[in-house]
Amino acid sequence: MAVRGSIPRAGSQMAAADQQTTTVAQLAERVDRLESELESKDERIDDLENQVDELSTQNQILQARVDAMDRATDDHDDALAEIQSRELEKGAHLKYDNVERRAADLDVEGDRLEKFAGDDDVQYCRLPGECDPLERSGSSSLAQGDLLPIQQLARLDDDMLRSTTDSTPSRLAAKLWSEREQDDLDPWSKGSSGVRHYLDSSDLRHWIRRVEDGVSETYAKKLAQRTLDAVENLAKGRVYSQRKSRRKDGLRYKERRLILPSDSDIPGEQEG
Repeated sequence: MAVRGSIPRAGSQMAAADQQTTTVAQLAERVDRLESELESKDERIDDLENQVDELSTQNQILQARVDAMDRATDDHDDALAEIQSRELEKGAHLKYDNVERRAADLDVEGDRLEKFAGDDDVQYCRLPGECDPLERSGSSSLAQGDLLPIQQLARLDDDMLRSTTDSTPSRLAAKLWSEREQDDLDPWSKGSSGVRHYLDSSDLRHWIRRVEDGVSETYAKKLAQRTLDAVENLAKGRVYSQRKSRRKDGLRYKERRLILPSDSDIPGEQEG
């Protein structure tokens, strides 16, 4: 009686063995390749870590140098502020650009500086009213006592102005007068027929909102009137106010106009 069933052939067994051998060899080759790649990456990591260490060391050296330079700069500024303070107390006129950034560190009598333009149109600073013994800034600079109060305030920088007066209208009046001395005049206007310059309250209101942060339209109107009052008071009668009719959006209304007559005696200014 014949027995049924499949008997593996020797050829098939050999082929399977060859295929298994090939697969193992491929796996071994892949393992070797991966180990080589891993070794290369490890070496690269080591190189990068060494670079990081070198850069960290260089950074520490540079930071130490920067810290030393900062200390030297602070020492230099302190020494320069002391020298400038003593020179100002001797009556020196120093260029404003050379003093401005350390003005808060100057230790001078009265804690006040006066900013003014010399004959050479360069901005200088000095203690109020002090004459320059070297006459480097020219001879046209008026003594403090010759100036109107508003001129005295207008010549102070912002920090000195804030420390001199705690009145916002007076501070704005001083800045406003300083603006009048500039070529663009904003917010002043050039006049005619006996008027040197004039200023309308509506223009002043807009200017205040530009130079003062967080001022509402309503408060700007009140502040404009108080500032005009301060200008009149500090200018000692050299300016006056009048009501001018204006038309806007089809409506006619009156607003206050501050006028500087051409014949007003303003120290240091010519009639015009």
